[in-house]
Amino acid sequence: MTGTERISPRFYVRDIPIYGDLILSPMAGFSDLPYRSICRELGSAISYTEFVPVNTISYQHKLTGRTLQRLRYKPEERPVAFQISGSSVESLVEAAKRIEALEPDIIDVNMGCPARRVYAGGAGAALLRDPAKIARIFRELTASVSIPVTGKIRLGWDAHHRNYMEVARAMEENGAALIAVHARTRDEDYSQPAAWEAIAEIKQGVSIPVIGNGDAITVADIERMLAETGCDAVMIGRGALGHPWIFQRLDRDQVPIEDKIAMIRRHLREMLGFYGNPLGLVLMRKHIPHYLKGYPNIRRLRYALLRCEDAETFHHLLDELAQLLSQ
Repeated sequence: MTGTERISPRFYVRDIPIYGDLILSPMAGFSDLPYRSICRELGSAISYTEFVPVNTISYQHKLTGRTLQRLRYKPEERPVAFQISGSSVESLVEAAKRIEALEPDIIDVNMGCPARRVYAGGAGAALLRDPAKIARIFRELTASVSIPVTGKIRLGWDAHHRNYMEVARAMEENGAALIAVHARTRDEDYSQPAAWEAIAEIKQGVSIPVIGNGDAITVADIERMLAETGCDAVMIGRGALGHPWIFQRLDRDQVPIEDKIAMIRRHLREMLGFYGNPLGLVLMRKHIPHYLKGYPNIRRLRYALLRCEDAETFHHLLDELAQLLSQ
């Protein structure tokens, strides 16, 4: 970050200055505190938590366990956005009021999750089928909490119901401070290209900041999305898995293997410190294929790392990997 960027925010989420144009996407199982804080350090401009179902917030006497763990953050991560997921106006408001006491900077509503287990209960992308309900959600939320309320959407439920402009206007007219847009419908998978023109249409149609999301895998993709859509920032999901350097505008092939292995070691330390042992190691293993993406002839070591059950052996395997790839 340059001195100019520190002085001049890229945009504001209501009254919160944002000093960058790249943001790690909230991803279940990946945007936890260990990885999220690494990406924030390397340039991600907002720290979004994994989404938290409101029923785990509203019906507990005290926030504990996995719920509280998802809402933990480091002070240096600010601005921090707590993302919540729910199906009813009342439950979303109750949850938001409760977690506001944990002092996040932003509360974000998940309206884009395409997972059946989420939308089957009326949460996530299911909300896109009812723009009037979305309007009530934002009207009630913005009246109930003192911090900005934002939302992440998709383009609609399916190709026959691409109602993203109606949803975006309902959000803005009822107090939303920012809209993040994954440029696919709920039923489109990654085999379909993201429709960036819809991001541009939303950006032109509202006066609040718009974050674009979808198919930003390389630095060239990032620059092209910014130029073609006019969005205020780019939210990166798949392109950031195992590659936190994307927030420094580096592509995967620009990062030396020595730096990648050093980051894997650091990431493991963060995971063990946050989750404990052995859970931290078990959860770390899913990151390995992403960090080592694109390297041929390492199948045996990759498999061994994915099956490894103790940290000391894990580090020995990394030593062996470093030696192999430096030849």
